[in-house]
Amino acid sequence: MNKPYETIRTETVGRVGVIHLSRARKLNAINGQMMQEATEALRAYSIDPAIGAIVLAAEGRAFSAGFDLKELAEQHLTTAEQWGEVLRADFDFVMQFWDCPKPTVSAIHGHCIGGGMELAVSCDLTIADADTLMGEPEMKFGSSIAALVLPWLIGPKQAKELLLTASDRVTAQRAYELGLVNEVTHGGTHLQRALEVAQAMAGYSAMSVQMTKKAINRSLDIAGMRQALLAAIDTATLIEANVRPENVEFERIRSTEGMQAALAWRDAKAKP
Repeated sequence: MNKPYETIRTETVGRVGVIHLSRARKLNAINGQMMQEATEALRAYSIDPAIGAIVLAAEGRAFSAGFDLKELAEQHLTTAEQWGEVLRADFDFVMQFWDCPKPTVSAIHGHCIGGGMELAVSCDLTIADADTLMGEPEMKFGSSIAALVLPWLIGPKQAKELLLTASDRVTAQRAYELGLVNEVTHGGTHLQRALEVAQAMAGYSAMSVQMTKKAINRSLDIAGMRQALLAAIDTATLIEANVRPENVEFERIRSTEGMQAALAWRDAKAKP
């Protein structure tokens, strides 16, 4: 399955299906079209008996700058119902890589922040190039987290450190030490290594691999992960639907001076 898309590119390497995020000029910001196309590709690979594992990678100088803030602002969302629909769609997009019956491996590099980071770490394994910078800067402008998976992956103390400080410069090595990344590579070999890992898993018994993944995920659901994540969406909806001075100013700067100016204002505001 190598169907032509506009925001992603797909290829098959042996028994591995590869999805490349392909909005390089926008730092692979995740917009509605990318969500639709990546979902279609993931579903196709999920039901293809010739595919044993799936790799998620990205083109250009960044894995992903997160959800497309410009597209989001242009929707002019005002009500809790509107925000709830958007946040649930974002959540479902991220978590489908976690829920995919086949093993998923993310190969990340450059900036991997916000929704991009949630997407990367929701894959079963994550291989990061040493140049990777991760983080969730949402607190800097009073926003929320679409898929609050960090407490379940690295524990509450570390999740609070990353989320409440809104750091977006967490190095690959630090992410490895926290348990967000399985392996750090050098010299741009992250995709090659991800393919090696994925090929290995694809070569084993499909039933054994898939049922073991399902059992691991189910153990977390029994512990309450799914209910907690869904409850977090309700909290995120309340945050987003509540008019905040930070967001009003961010949107004013974005609409009059552009997104780069708005991001610069956000970052400057967070400095001591």
